[in-house]
Amino acid sequence: MTGGERKTMGRRTVIGGAAAALAAAGFEAAPAYAGAPSSTPSGAAGSGDQRVVRLSVLGTTDLHGNVFNWDYFKNAEYDDSAHNDIGLAKISTLVKAVRARLAAQKHTPEPLVLDAGDTIQGTPLAYYFAKIQPITGGHVHPMAAAMNEIGYDAAALGNHEFNYGLDILRKFQRQLEFPLLGANAQDWTTGLPVFPPYVLKKVHVRGEKPITVGILGLTNPGIAIWDKAVVENKIKFGGIVELAKSWVPKVRAAGADVVIVSVHSGIDLSSSYGDALPYPENAAGPMVEQVPGIDAVLVGHAHQEVAERFVTNQQTGEKVVLVEPLKWGMRLAMIDLDLQKVRGRWTVVGRHSQVLNANTVEPDPKVTKLLQKDHDKVVEYVNSKIGTCTEAMSAATAPWEDTAALDFVNFVQADAVSKALAGTPQADLPVLAIAAPFNRAAAIPAGDVSVRDVAGLYIFDNTLLAVTMTGAQVRAYLEFSAQYFKQVTGTGPFTPDQVTNAPTPTAPNGTPDYNYDILGGLTAPLAYHVDIAKPVGSRIADLAYDGAAVTDDQQFVVAVNNYRQSGGGNFPHVSKAEVVYNRQVEIRQLMIDYVSTTGTVDPSAFHTTDWSLTSNGAPITVTS
Repeated sequence: MTGGERKTMGRRTVIGGAAAALAAAGFEAAPAYAGAPSSTPSGAAGSGDQRVVRLSVLGTTDLHGNVFNWDYFKNAEYDDSAHNDIGLAKISTLVKAVRARLAAQKHTPEPLVLDAGDTIQGTPLAYYFAKIQPITGGHVHPMAAAMNEIGYDAAALGNHEFNYGLDILRKFQRQLEFPLLGANAQDWTTGLPVFPPYVLKKVHVRGEKPITVGILGLTNPGIAIWDKAVVENKIKFGGIVELAKSWVPKVRAAGADVVIVSVHSGIDLSSSYGDALPYPENAAGPMVEQVPGIDAVLVGHAHQEVAERFVTNQQTGEKVVLVEPLKWGMRLAMIDLDLQKVRGRWTVVGRHSQVLNANTVEPDPKVTKLLQKDHDKVVEYVNSKIGTCTEAMSAATAPWEDTAALDFVNFVQADAVSKALAGTPQADLPVLAIAAPFNRAAAIPAGDVSVRDVAGLYIFDNTLLAVTMTGAQVRAYLEFSAQYFKQVTGTGPFTPDQVTNAPTPTAPNGTPDYNYDILGGLTAPLAYHVDIAKPVGSRIADLAYDGAAVTDDQQFVVAVNNYRQSGGGNFPHVSKAEVVYNRQVEIRQLMIDYVSTTGTVDPSAFHTTDWSLTSNGAPITVTS
């Protein structure tokens, strides 16, 4: 695959205050290549093959539909405990500042701009133009418009690109003015790539032949599980290491002087789906270790900030630089590659990387103006009133105590399944539902309820399914879920971080809230205690349905989201259980529809305290 030369030279206009903006963002000039002649500083003209040229590559990842520094669920400017800012409007300001700085330096090439995936899902802005006013009707996706304005050179596919189906994804791809790469997204039958695997970019150097940069894109194999309903029998996903071994030599053979991999996969080896697939979820580090010929890697998927990490290739001994710029446009990655001609060909002789903080700059007025109408339309939509609530419901404590907020999610799911099963062989089975505390900040107020209030409880675009499970399988499922808790002694009081988000072999940095599930019954309670003084695997006590102990052979229908049913989180039994309901209806929309239809949410109609945390049978206290 070959790409044209950059067409964004007009964006190299020097902007006032670029140096100050970069300094505030944390920019540090990388040291000159140590092997450069003392009379020829890095980036300056030298004699013959002694000249060293610095190529900069900028990168984002896991933007998740964020253009503006705005929290649609709070209807306020985005803020968090670290006071991060988000969105492409701020990233655009940083990109322009870097371009301006480099433009002021003679003989320094213009930087490339890349993304490592998960672009079109994650905010009401993204949802609106996928479901309410789909881009298939002709509207340009706001993420495409913003990224085109910034002047990206390439992007890798993320797993969430597939959430809205292939029609939306292909339309988004056509709207981009740069290639969307995915070497391991392969035709189900032929194995050939169904997206461009790589692109070659010619980077001009004054007085020299261009540097040819090969950009290889790889996405996450977990798509085969997480979006099975979208891709099965159409697209399969090979392993990141395996496909890199195949494609990196091809990129080199096509003429690349430099090979950069944009990969939607974390650095450290792990998989949330265990051994459900033969290929790991997070494999950027092993890829570098095992595949020679890679110069730098833009990492995504793990939502971590990695300013600079070097991994050594086992075959060549080369130290390759990897960088991950957190998420949502909070950071801009900057890779600096020092190149020198060796026997007439550009060769990387030095590598550095850093991340720039977006909270130090103002949003780019061009991006803001371009997408203000889209933003205003979505703000109006999410703030529209759809009903009332008799008392406030908060998810703040949902990970460690039974709350009305999560009971509401489970009630809506179970109610939809129960009604759909009328007249089927499963109609008389008790219905349970599974929910996770996705968003501790979510709350539905007393009084008027808006779309954003309800949507805040369910921030993912999952669809609803139902499966049949036995009592033994339900118990095993709950035991697996309970590994979310750290083992304790005594009854506290504990702070939340002392009991939640326990590290596991598949989540070494701590089990995320979305991989802790709570089960509840529809017409009768499913009651249990989670004894976190006990070791993992023997924590569920007093499991009962409708007041009677659950037996191993008892039959249940269990409402579950598509992520979990397809293997996300590697929970036992659910992915292999018989599916008795699957209408591809989004859970969040079911909740919005419930409020719109009934007009009133009354927690007393569905909330009872059915589960609790204990320590050797005694209740524990968690204080936030």
